[in-house]
Amino acid sequence: MESNFAERVQGIDISGIRKMFEGAGPGAINLGLGQPDFDTPQHIKKAAIQAIEEGFTGYTQGPGMPELREALSRKFKNENSIETSPDNIIVTAGASEALEIALGAFVNSGDEVLIADPGFVSYKALTEIMGGHTTGVPLNEKLCMDPETVNEMITPKTKAFIVNSPSNPTGAVQTKSDMKAFAEIADDNNVKLISDEVYEHFIYEGEHISPAMYSDNVITVNAASKTYSMTGWRLGYVTASPETTHQMLKIHQYVQACATSISQKAALAAIDGPIEPVMEMKEEFMKRRDLLLWGLGKLGMKCTKPEGAFYALPEAETGTAEKLISEGVIVVPGEAFGENGAGHIRISYATSRENIKKALAIMQEVLL
Repeated sequence: MESNFAERVQGIDISGIRKMFEGAGPGAINLGLGQPDFDTPQHIKKAAIQAIEEGFTGYTQGPGMPELREALSRKFKNENSIETSPDNIIVTAGASEALEIALGAFVNSGDEVLIADPGFVSYKALTEIMGGHTTGVPLNEKLCMDPETVNEMITPKTKAFIVNSPSNPTGAVQTKSDMKAFAEIADDNNVKLISDEVYEHFIYEGEHISPAMYSDNVITVNAASKTYSMTGWRLGYVTASPETTHQMLKIHQYVQACATSISQKAALAAIDGPIEPVMEMKEEFMKRRDLLLWGLGKLGMKCTKPEGAFYALPEAETGTAEKLISEGVIVVPGEAFGENGAGHIRISYATSRENIKKALAIMQEVLL
């Protein structure tokens, strides 16, 4: 029977990451999912419980609670050197929706978006849903996007390019000079730069730089998900110029109406609350990273040192991911992140050191 499904979905596969996560058997060591294994800090949970008990369970303003957007405005100024009004911030259902409305505001049928290859899986799929297509930008020896390469690859059909620092799946951190150059490229070519900054607080070497401090041509995407171990709360946010925010808000109003009221109260407690729980997670992630790199070195697996996030992308023979999965260690094949990801596997170290040690022991038996 001839299919009557829309072309925009027929060419898109289920996320390779979600396949690994949802297909994991009982007792498997999951090094595939980018989800902190820490509980949401107590003061954040208490704010959510209080919201429920006080009956704060209805719709909020479409862009988000005014007090949350005011807190985010302060956050952008103090942490990112971005001057943005609460009116230019939209609170979303996770960073995923923020990316969706950012691309939806600009991408027409046939338009091009440049993304890192390897890069996060959602960028390609979301662009294609909007009727556009992506072109992969090969990474340099540090697994970073090179501004000169991006500039050379821009064509008349390019509407935007996406920078993710720290990066999923590589853990690479772009330099300050890179970010300034990216902002200049966006201005010079009249294209949008979408900056995905969800891992900004998990940097072990280098520093986080928001390109929006250099240009109004930047859409900054972030979320509470990783920073505060709130992945299931589905709370993201995005800021851009007034004109851009206005167009994104149109999409947000129809696909989401507003973010969850309870999650917004929790996010307000997170943004205005103590930073110590985040720093404790960062310190532990760094220890896990160093343990994983040591173990990969013992296995003879080459891996560029990730400077941020909680991912490593070691080189691996074709079929390695499948072998490990069959033995109960869930990793993601590198090709899930683009053509240049082939010959690698992505390992998430957002799990305990005990699990990492067990996984390394299994890897030694399977791969050596």
